[in-house]
Amino acid sequence: MQLSEILKMAFGSLGVNKLRSVLTMLGITIGVFSVIGVMTTVTAMRSSIETGLSFLGSNIFQFAKYPVFGGGGPEGRRRYQMRRDITLEQAMRYKHEMEGIADVICLKIFDDGAQATYGGRKTTPDVRFGGSDENFLAANQFDVEVGRNFTPGDVELSRPVTIIGQDVVAKLFPSENPLNKTVKIKDRTYIVIGVFAAKGQAFGGSSDNIAIIPITRFIADFGAERRSISIATQAPTQQVYNETLDKAITVMRTVRGLQAEKENDFEIYSNDSLIAAFAKIADAVAAGSFVISGIALLAAGVGIMNIMLVSVTERTKEIGVRKSIGARKKNILTQFLIEAVVISLAGGLAGIFLGVAAGNGLALMLKASVVFPWDWALIGILVCSGIGVGFGFYPAWKAASLDPIEALRFE
Repeated sequence: MQLSEILKMAFGSLGVNKLRSVLTMLGITIGVFSVIGVMTTVTAMRSSIETGLSFLGSNIFQFAKYPVFGGGGPEGRRRYQMRRDITLEQAMRYKHEMEGIADVICLKIFDDGAQATYGGRKTTPDVRFGGSDENFLAANQFDVEVGRNFTPGDVELSRPVTIIGQDVVAKLFPSENPLNKTVKIKDRTYIVIGVFAAKGQAFGGSSDNIAIIPITRFIADFGAERRSISIATQAPTQQVYNETLDKAITVMRTVRGLQAEKENDFEIYSNDSLIAAFAKIADAVAAGSFVISGIALLAAGVGIMNIMLVSVTERTKEIGVRKSIGARKKNILTQFLIEAVVISLAGGLAGIFLGVAAGNGLALMLKASVVFPWDWALIGILVCSGIGVGFGFYPAWKAASLDPIEALRFE
């Protein structure tokens, strides 16, 4: 028999029991869908979040009260909540002690979402509002498009001035120059002295929906109670980064009044550490999806074997007739293997299509870029082919080994 004839007969046999074939494919589809969907989302989010995580400038590390990715459950969060806040006084002492050691030292504090108003216009109540100093631009990769940056005098004298992002400008000043206009944020008034250049999306949100004021003004207007300062420090070069970090930790422990035997009561992180932390989270999610998908694919493989064994039983007489007129053992084996592989591959392709669609749909909701995970799609196709061959071989071998005389007598 020619291969084309074997293929034709295999597809014809599958077409006779369409519902059964579809239900058998469904198990494969679910397994492949879960892993492809997760990996599509992770791949799309990885580039977006890694870009967003790089919010610190080069050679910069940061001290903060809380870790970036939470505290590891309720107990972890309570542990961090029990830490003392990093006060403005401590931050200023640190800044003074690090002069001449570090190029840039930025103090910053951010509040939950705020609403800005001007005239009869207002923003949504999710503006990222906080206080910082003249080093905010260098430490956080921002630029001023129009107007000016804060000066040391603005911070020292607690001037009521603000720099706003492009989203705030679009809402409050759609057709006029925002410079020197007075805006109200959280019932306080501030004069706009600058506008940040557009920065785009990060973490599924806009980096341009921001307004900052001098950190001293922020503390004066909203108080220091239950507020902790974050401190970003830039080493002069990459070569002295570790040396600068070690000195900074020593200074930070000193201003915090920690004894030698006490552990740090503050977090230390940089762009690299943040990206590494996210990579661990992404890897854990991927590992979980592999376990779930593996179980689903194993169950689907058993389903394929079961259905193929039923098919062999139903078609025993057909196999006997074909053998009696000259079909060889390898022809029968090939036909049944093809049927098993086609069922598995069809389910796998459906799972890949649905997984990519669902993964990219979630990525778009989180404002990440659309991707197609070619590597995982190829792996999915190979795995499905392997499942078809692995779980379909025994039924195919059983069919090919039937005695033609006994098969013809089968009722």
